[in-house]
Amino acid sequence: MVIVGGGVIGLLTAFNLASEGQRVVLLDRSSVGQESSWAGGGIVSPLYPWRYSPAVTALAHWSQDFYPQLGQRLFAATGIDPQVHVTGLYWLDLDDQQEALAWAEREGRPLRAVDISCVHDAVPVLGPGFSRAIYMADVANVRNPRLVKSLKAALLALPNVTLHEHSEISGFIRDGERVVGVNSSAGPVHGDQVVLAAGAWSGELLGTLGLKLPVEPVKGQMILYKCASDFLSSMVLAKGRYAIPRRDGHILVGSTLEREGFDKTPTDVALESLKISAQQLIPALANAEVVGHWAGLRPGSPEGVPFIGEVPGFAGLWLNCGHYRNGLVLAPASCRLFVDVMLGREPVIDPAPYAPAGRL
Repeated sequence: MVIVGGGVIGLLTAFNLASEGQRVVLLDRSSVGQESSWAGGGIVSPLYPWRYSPAVTALAHWSQDFYPQLGQRLFAATGIDPQVHVTGLYWLDLDDQQEALAWAEREGRPLRAVDISCVHDAVPVLGPGFSRAIYMADVANVRNPRLVKSLKAALLALPNVTLHEHSEISGFIRDGERVVGVNSSAGPVHGDQVVLAAGAWSGELLGTLGLKLPVEPVKGQMILYKCASDFLSSMVLAKGRYAIPRRDGHILVGSTLEREGFDKTPTDVALESLKISAQQLIPALANAEVVGHWAGLRPGSPEGVPFIGEVPGFAGLWLNCGHYRNGLVLAPASCRLFVDVMLGREPVIDPAPYAPAGRL
């Protein structure tokens, strides 16, 4: 089995398949996990979960419930803690607060309105000028670079996994109607199944077969501050921008949404915009040091619904890609569902909304 793409989706797909006894070869064009998986914020929730379709919601809920045990399992296996950090999340001054609360009641999620004075008590560094808030206590964030490291270490410890980094894929090998491998910069790699999990690059690769996959790069920029470990107690989100506390006091602020093709150069314009947002949320960040500023490319897809399943008309070719802004959130459910479908097991979630058939 050949997996193309070593982001969190590819790594976790490989881990799940290898744990079922499958022999797996994973290839990545650079080092694993260095693109969208490394660049994201790692909030274990869609930013505005009530604005998504039931297809995204189903994957998100399953993943949110599963993340703590995934973190524990990887930490126990590798000694690298992905730091699944439950902080809760405050949404401030939403235009659609009533829709959010109605969604939470319908879905049975613990989201509730809170008085703004209570938010200032809980998050003393929060800026002034906010009037309304809703809060979900059980929202976690995962330290995505550490998640990538632990997944890589877990794979390297398995005898039935081969990892090829810095291995660029130029196209697929076919035997009649069947896809039987890939052409890589190191030569052909054959497998009885090929899984495309190449994030923002998936559309380009599928294009080599004459198929149009509506997955395209959407640039996002982030900045990182260093503060005291008890500086920010909870995640906060307003006007599409968020602040995420890590356990060691690093504060992530993001993110932009830019359609710039495959250009992921950080820009001064975005840096200033993110700093302004950071200081509106948390004025004390004006005096904090910016220790990082970077950009990544999300795999944009229609309505953010990923493609999970076999490509019709191309036996042996499978997709697990197109997670847009929610790859880290949806990864556990997507990769579990993928393996269920591939191995013909009872799926954890109805696979129909994600099937490539009719969507390419």
